[in-house]
Amino acid sequence: MAGLPERTWSIVAKHITLSLLLFCFCSTVRAQVGATRTLSGVVLSQRNEAAPGVTIVVRYLSGEQEGESDAEGNFRLVVPNEPLTVQFSGKSIEPLTKNIGAGVPTENLQIRITYVVPPIHESVVIQATGLDPTIDRRNDTVYKGTLFNRDDQLFQTLNAGINAGQHEGGGKSLEIRRFGFNLDHGGVSGGLKVLVDGVQQNQGTQGHGQGYLGQLKSLTPELVQDVSILNGPFSAQYGDFSGLGVVHIRLRESLPEQLTLRVQGGSFNTFRTFIAYSPELAGADSFLAYEGSRTDGPFLNPLRYKRDNVTGSYTRHLGENAAFGFKFNFGRNDFFSSGQIPLDEVAAGRLDRFGNLNPFGGGRVRTGVLAAYYRKEWASGDTLKVDAFLGRSLFDLYSDFTFFLADEVNGDEIQQHDSRLQEGANVQYLHPHKLFGNPALLTVGGNLHASQISVGLSKTARRDPFEAVTSALAHVTNSAGYVQQAVDLLDGHLHVEGGLRFDYFRFAVDDRLYPPQSGTQGAGLVQPKFNVAYTPSHRFPATFYFNYGRGISSQDARGVVQNPSAPKVSTTDFYQAGTAHNLKKFSLSTDFFLIDRSNEQVYIPDDGSFDFKGPSRSYGFEVKTSARLTRHLTFNGGLTQVSNAFYRGTLPRVYVDSAPRTVGNAGLTFSGYRGFDASLGYRHVGNYRLDGEDVTIRASGLDVIDLSVSKRLRRWVDFNLSVDNLTNKRYFETQNYFESRLRRGGPVVSRIHGTPGYPFGLTVGLTLRLLGK
Repeated sequence: MAGLPERTWSIVAKHITLSLLLFCFCSTVRAQVGATRTLSGVVLSQRNEAAPGVTIVVRYLSGEQEGESDAEGNFRLVVPNEPLTVQFSGKSIEPLTKNIGAGVPTENLQIRITYVVPPIHESVVIQATGLDPTIDRRNDTVYKGTLFNRDDQLFQTLNAGINAGQHEGGGKSLEIRRFGFNLDHGGVSGGLKVLVDGVQQNQGTQGHGQGYLGQLKSLTPELVQDVSILNGPFSAQYGDFSGLGVVHIRLRESLPEQLTLRVQGGSFNTFRTFIAYSPELAGADSFLAYEGSRTDGPFLNPLRYKRDNVTGSYTRHLGENAAFGFKFNFGRNDFFSSGQIPLDEVAAGRLDRFGNLNPFGGGRVRTGVLAAYYRKEWASGDTLKVDAFLGRSLFDLYSDFTFFLADEVNGDEIQQHDSRLQEGANVQYLHPHKLFGNPALLTVGGNLHASQISVGLSKTARRDPFEAVTSALAHVTNSAGYVQQAVDLLDGHLHVEGGLRFDYFRFAVDDRLYPPQSGTQGAGLVQPKFNVAYTPSHRFPATFYFNYGRGISSQDARGVVQNPSAPKVSTTDFYQAGTAHNLKKFSLSTDFFLIDRSNEQVYIPDDGSFDFKGPSRSYGFEVKTSARLTRHLTFNGGLTQVSNAFYRGTLPRVYVDSAPRTVGNAGLTFSGYRGFDASLGYRHVGNYRLDGEDVTIRASGLDVIDLSVSKRLRRWVDFNLSVDNLTNKRYFETQNYFESRLRRGGPVVSRIHGTPGYPFGLTVGLTLRLLGK
C-alpha cells in the first residue's frame, strides 16, 4: 500500500468520501421515512362544546389514515413525520381542512368545527335546538350499568337542582321540587315538563294532581339513550308545564347486542328482570324489550309492588337523509302503600317509621302509548320532523291523608279515578342559512295535544267506594305554534337566539254530579324567549350568557270552568345569567337566577276545593363542575342555592314553603379499567320550612350516599352490584304540614306527615349481552 502512486491514493479517497456521503444520505432518508409522530387533540364546536363522532382523515405521501373523535371530542393518531393534510367532517358539519408541515407540533391541538344543524337533530325525535350552557345532558352510561328498582332512583341521576321524593313508598308519582318551589307531582308552581321521545308525561286535569308524572313508571332505564335537561323555559319548542325547566328523555332505537338479559335481586324481596331482542336488520334499527319488577319495600305492610313494561321500537332508514319509525310502550303497575305517616307519633315511639295507619292505600295503573315519527333532511341541511302519538291510561289511587279528620265514622280514605285518551302531534322544520353572512338557524314548529278524561273522586272504606264526591268528563285541547331564530356573530364568538311561542287552551267540562258546574272556557298566551352567549376568545375557554324565557302552566279544567274569573294559565318569567368554562379536563358553570311567578289557582283533587296562590318570587345561584382526575377517575358536583322565595306584595312577608332552599350533589366515577366500573353518589337536601309564616315548622333534610359497581366477567357477561343508602341514613322524603285526626274521638292536631326514605338496601345482578352486531 505504501508503494501506491499519489494519483491512486486520490481516486481511493474520492471513492471513500462518496461512499460515506451516500451512506449518510440513505440513513437520513430511512430515518425520515421510518419516523412517526402523534397527531392528537380535541374537536370543539364554535361554542366550546366537545364534538364527538367527527370523522378525521389524514393524508400523507405514503398513504392515509382515518379516525373519529370520542365522546369527549378527543382524538389520537400515530402518523408519519411528513407533511399532512387533515380533514374533519361529519353529519351536519361544515368540512374543515388543516395542512400541517413536517416538524410542526401536532399534539394537543384544538380544532373548531361548525355545525350546520345541531347534532341532536339526527334522531327522529324532536328535541330543543339550544346547546350548552342552557342545557345539561346525561348519556347512557349510568342507565345501562346501574341496577334501578324505583323511578326516584332514575330521577336522582338527573341532579340539576331537582329534588324528587317518594310520596307513598314507590307506586305513586314522585313529588318534584325545584328552585324553591313545590311542583306537587310536576304541574303546579310553573311545572317541570317531562317528555319521553317527544311524548309529554305530565297529565293535565288528572285525578290526583295537575301535571301528574305517574306515566314514568313505564320507563325502562336500560333503554335510555340520553337525557337533556333544559334549565328554564328558554326554548320556544316547549309550552305547558315548562316554567321551571324541561327534562327530555330519549330512548334507544336499537341495542348493541341482539340479545340482552338482566336478572337482579336484593333487599326487601326485590326481584327484577329485563330482556331485550334487537335484531340486526339491513337499513333498519329495532328492539323489543320487557321489564318486570317486584318488591315489598321496607314497610311493615308489604308494598306488593308489581310493575310490568313492554317497549318496542322500529326505525326504517330511507337512505342517509330520511327515516320513519314506530314506538310503543305498554305498562301496568299495582301496589299497596303506607302513605304519609304522622312524624310526631314516630318520634314518640308509638308508630314505627315504616308503619301505617291505614293498610289499604295504594293503587293500580294501566298505560299504553303508540307513536310514529318521520324525519327528512335535504342536502342544504334543512330538516323536517313530524311525529304523532296516541295514549290510553287507567288510573285508580287509594289514599288516606287525614285518617278521621272529616269522617269519624268511616274514615277519610278516598279513591281518585282517571281514565283518559290522549292524542298529540308535533311538527318542526329547521332551516340553516346565512343571516348577513353569518351562520344562522331558523326553527319553526307546532304542537297539538288533546285529552278526553273521565275523572272523579269517591269516599271509600277498605277500597270499597260508598259515596261519589266529584265526577266529570273533561276535554282539554292545547294547540301551539312557535318560531325561533339563532345566529352566530363575530366568527362564532357571539351567539344570539330569540323565539316566540303562542299557546291556546280549550277547557270543556261535563259535570255528571252537578251539571251547573259544566261549561267551556278558553285562554291563549304569548311566550317570548331570548338567549345570548359570548365567548371573548377561544384561547380562554369562558362563555358568558344570559337567558330569559316565559313559561306557562295550565290549570285543572274543573277549576277553570267552576271559577272562570281566576287565572286559567299561570306564567313564569325566568331570568338567568352566568358563565361556563370548558377546559380539557375540567368544566365549571355558575349562574344567578330570578324567577317571577304570576297568580295561580290550584284545584285540589283530594277534596274538590281550590287554593289560590298570589304572585311569588325566587332567586339564588347555581354552581356545577366536572373534573377528570385521572384517566379512569372523574368527579362531578352541583349546588343549587335559593337565597329567598316569597309571595310578592305581602306584609309581613309570607314565604314560599314546602320546598328546599339548598339542593346539592356530588359523585365519583371510576371507569374503563379492565372491565371494572363504579360510581359513588352523594345527594344533599337542606332542611326547609313547611309554613309560610312560622319559620319553626320545618322539614328535615337528608344526606344520602349510593354506590354502584359493575365488573365484566367475560366479554358477554357483567356482574352488577348497587347499594342504596350506603350509610343507612335515617331520613324522610316527602314531608307536608297539615291537620289530621288519628283515631275516632281523638284530637285534631296540626302536624308534619312524611314518607320514610329507604334504608340500606343491597341489589346484585347479572347482565348477559349475546350475539353482538
